[in-house]
Amino acid sequence: MASLPEDGRDVFLLHDGSVRAVVLQGTSTINQMRANHELGILETLVLGHGYLAGGLLASTVKGNDRVQFTIECGGPIKGVYVESWAIGAVRGYLKEVPIQVDKPLESFDLSPFFGPGFMTVTKLLEGKKTPFTGQVMLQHGRIAKDLAEYFLISEQTPTVVSLSIQFDREGRVVGAGGLFLQKMPGSDDAHLEELEMICTSMPSLGKHLAAGKSGIEFVEEVFASADPRHLEHLPFGFSCPCDRKRFANYLTTLPADEKTAILTEGPFPLELHCFNCGTTYPFEKDELDILLR
Repeated sequence: MASLPEDGRDVFLLHDGSVRAVVLQGTSTINQMRANHELGILETLVLGHGYLAGGLLASTVKGNDRVQFTIECGGPIKGVYVESWAIGAVRGYLKEVPIQVDKPLESFDLSPFFGPGFMTVTKLLEGKKTPFTGQVMLQHGRIAKDLAEYFLISEQTPTVVSLSIQFDREGRVVGAGGLFLQKMPGSDDAHLEELEMICTSMPSLGKHLAAGKSGIEFVEEVFASADPRHLEHLPFGFSCPCDRKRFANYLTTLPADEKTAILTEGPFPLELHCFNCGTTYPFEKDELDILLR
């Protein structure tokens, strides 16, 4: 982990401000996610794409805003939940671990594992009493393409999304990143269409990062004809605000009959798990006596 390059997001303007681009470098974060949840290759690929998507979505909000990204589906994946903050913090989990497979993977095409379902994006904006929520039906079974579909349908904004995770021969994540291109208000559609064509034949961002190159270099090389102008560098990384005190407070809010059942039946210690980061918080009997009585 210490040898991996620092994660982050870099924001560009292309074609004289016609298109906003965000490139995300997230190899360390995806490795941290995998370690937290003890995931296999398939699970790492699915949730990793979710984390990268969450990091890109976080670049569409600001301040203390946050975004909740959810997929509910009928396939073996069952669902994905990711939460990200404008500052670049991201966390989340899979609803089914391990993902059930009938035969060895022949490719990294995830569409058969999603099946029919819905993608929901909820933006919780500071100062707003109600969140903004948009939902689309899964059409592609690929998070990147369905997220682009969400922006077009729910926010009427033409968008291109690319998510890439590169594994080595041992199955380790050696490169993980995402790319987000969005048409600016009032600009010409042709510019984004031109960039979308470039994206269909561009090299793998995951392989690029695995070779030790940066996200900035990727944008400057791939979109050189669009005269990229670098605006700012933003952080990106795994973070979960859970702690022992939060779980202790949760125990105190349980109904009286559940408290009695815990005290009389156990088990001891009682272990509570955070879905988002995999942390376990054990509570011994004497501590539970104090909390629940």
